[in-house]
Amino acid sequence: MEGIRVEQDIEHAVQIQADYVTLEGDLALPVDARGIVLLAHDSASSRLGPRSQLLAQEMREAGLATLQLDLLTPEEEAVDARTRQLRFDIDLLATRLVAATDWVLQKPEAQGLGVGYYGSRTGAAAALAAAVARADVVRAVVSLDGRPDLAASVLGRVEAPTLLIVEGMDYQVRRLNEQALQRLDTEKALEIVSGPMDMLAESAPLEEVARLTGSWFSHYLVPAREPVRVI
Repeated sequence: MEGIRVEQDIEHAVQIQADYVTLEGDLALPVDARGIVLLAHDSASSRLGPRSQLLAQEMREAGLATLQLDLLTPEEEAVDARTRQLRFDIDLLATRLVAATDWVLQKPEAQGLGVGYYGSRTGAAAALAAAVARADVVRAVVSLDGRPDLAASVLGRVEAPTLLIVEGMDYQVRRLNEQALQRLDTEKALEIVSGPMDMLAESAPLEEVARLTGSWFSHYLVPAREPVRVI
């Protein structure tokens, strides 16, 4: 399908219907975007936090559109802060990420863009599960300090090239990612980043994460557009 190229960068807040709830997000579409990355956030991470902002900025500088998405509503996040249950409902989170994927790909200016998923913690498991559900459009996945073991039932069916990034001192999460790497039957890599992840955006470890993430998506989200018309 023919795509549409805008003449200037577009950035705005969006609302996405997913079953019975409305999800909040931020969509950024640079001119001549080469792909689009959906950054999936559960209640343990925020699309407005410095880590998320730095990663999204790195991707946009690489010519990629971004959709930063909260997979839970504010009301659900309040409940999850007490119960810690919804963040582990991988089927729920993955279903909402799929709904957001379908929504963004219906936008004329996103037609033909290769899709990438980024997720941290349990959002990484949701990204892997959603990548299986939308294998026809998802071309790359990045998991940061994630729990891919929570998507164990689908790991062998992931087709998108997958990068697992782990903070080197978190030995438990590192072991879970090493085990998940063995179960993935696709192009894959595991990167160990020294130093704690939960630092300010200007910290060296987080900048390295941003570089690795941007490089992975830039490599695999190859342009798929047909000739475009300018509006």
